[in-house]
Amino acid sequence: MPSEVDLKTVYDAIVVGSGAAGGMAAHVLTSHGLKVLLLEAGKKLNINKELRSMEWPYDHPRRGGLPPGHAALSFNEYNFRTPPYAKPDDPRRVYSYVLSGSGADYSRNIVVDERDHPYTGTKYAWVRARCLGGKTNIWGRLALRLSDYDFKAKTHDGYGEDWPISYADLAPYYDKVDLYLGISGQKENLPHLPDSLFQRPVKLTAAEVRLRQSLQRMGRVLTPYRAGVTTGGLKHNRYRSRCFGRGACSRRGGCDIHAAFDSPTGLIFPALDTGHLTLRTDAIVHQVLVDNRTGRARGVAFIDSQTGKTYEAKARTVVLGASTLESTRLMLLSKIANSSGHLGHNFCEHVMGPSVTGIVKELIGKPRTLDDGKPGSFYVPRFRNLKERHPRFLRGYGFEGDSGTQMFPQRALDTPGFGAAYKKRVRQEAGAFISMGAFGEVLPRYESYVDLDPVVKDRWGIPVLRFHYQFSDNEKRMAEDMADTAREMFEAAGIEVVAVDRQVLTEGWSIHELGTARMGSGAKTSVLSPFQQSHDVKNLFVVDGSSHVSASCQNPTWTIMALCWRSCDYLAEQLRRGEL
Repeated sequence: MPSEVDLKTVYDAIVVGSGAAGGMAAHVLTSHGLKVLLLEAGKKLNINKELRSMEWPYDHPRRGGLPPGHAALSFNEYNFRTPPYAKPDDPRRVYSYVLSGSGADYSRNIVVDERDHPYTGTKYAWVRARCLGGKTNIWGRLALRLSDYDFKAKTHDGYGEDWPISYADLAPYYDKVDLYLGISGQKENLPHLPDSLFQRPVKLTAAEVRLRQSLQRMGRVLTPYRAGVTTGGLKHNRYRSRCFGRGACSRRGGCDIHAAFDSPTGLIFPALDTGHLTLRTDAIVHQVLVDNRTGRARGVAFIDSQTGKTYEAKARTVVLGASTLESTRLMLLSKIANSSGHLGHNFCEHVMGPSVTGIVKELIGKPRTLDDGKPGSFYVPRFRNLKERHPRFLRGYGFEGDSGTQMFPQRALDTPGFGAAYKKRVRQEAGAFISMGAFGEVLPRYESYVDLDPVVKDRWGIPVLRFHYQFSDNEKRMAEDMADTAREMFEAAGIEVVAVDRQVLTEGWSIHELGTARMGSGAKTSVLSPFQQSHDVKNLFVVDGSSHVSASCQNPTWTIMALCWRSCDYLAEQLRRGEL
């Protein structure tokens, strides 16, 4: 992959970012025969060395731990210190919380060094990856659809704004994403969690089957984890293989057989095979260039991250898919697309923290099962504020959970004792634990926003983002209910509760930032059109999570890619007609 590109060429489209959004844009636009330049701020990783889900801990020199001089931020640091959390003169390399715990070294080269990438303002746990594929290299793989409970949430409960599209508009593109990338799961026929075109689901453990049966009696559902993983294979993609159920899938180091979706093998490499894609890594885009005469984008300016040299690239259209906050930062730096005054505002995500852990006494001492090789275990969809209104908060939440026997036994560090008796107890109880934690919808509010810090800059001299954001009483009351219902559901299933965590994690912990350049029907109250096209700069498209009107409580990756596919089909048609 060449690092030098022909900067005299006027491309049909420049795509900024190579994660879920940027990778999908590259795939769709090249499939239409367009000449595309893809710019990624980070490096191209040697994925055969970086992604090591098959490596045993004892094959790593530090059992997966970080080397000396490297450190991950802790929960307390996020809450009791003021951003930026790492100073440029800090002798350590400092990473976000995702590199805490065992196995951290497997994604050390994927996430950023916080010293080079500061931010300011209110407390926020911002997780960023700068490399080809971005966070898709380490994402959690939960692939969910939104429904009209989300797209028309204002109609349902009166808060905020409805999306300018409905589920019917996006359903065909969800189908396209399912078929092209692969997704495992089981149909449940839930109106608030539409089914996908599933491949073989993950098999539930005995504890999960028990909980599922109990929840059915409560009118709730436990479904196998809906993972962005191909369990049946993909005949159209030579870079990926099907899941065969082994490896340390819970390790934040990616899937080294690429059964789990990642943008390079799922989207970018096939796009390169078309001959229509040019890739330039180590290219930090810091400005969208606009023609003063026409008001249209003419290209971008970028800095080579290694040499510090500045370049310009030209195109008929510019597509931003750099992730929610980075795309918004780029528009703020470029002083474009903000006639509405909403750019950077209406920031939303998911609130996390409350969880429950239980033990199924009947499973103690049972033969070990192989559960490490699962891309996920189970999901409990939203059940609040669907037909009946909760008196204390709006919207809802879902639970992700897991159980079974894993490489590192569950609760081993919390089990009392020592010696042979301790080891025996850990082994006997290893497969009997079950736990789940909640993800809840954070309401979008105009006063939740980001802007540019007037003083602080990153390593390359580019102004950084400043946060003005914190959870509201609605999220805090929702979190209380999460903990209460989690305990209630375990107890109803006859599962002995051993721990309930009521602590709310720091803002940003979900890694699901959304909404800072929301779409809408009118230019006065939104930044983008229903096709993610700038109201102000007609040949500028923003195809990542910044376009979302609300967060829902479902993970956003599958929706980001479905929206991007729809918008890029529209972009290609507009170019064909000469409208752009």
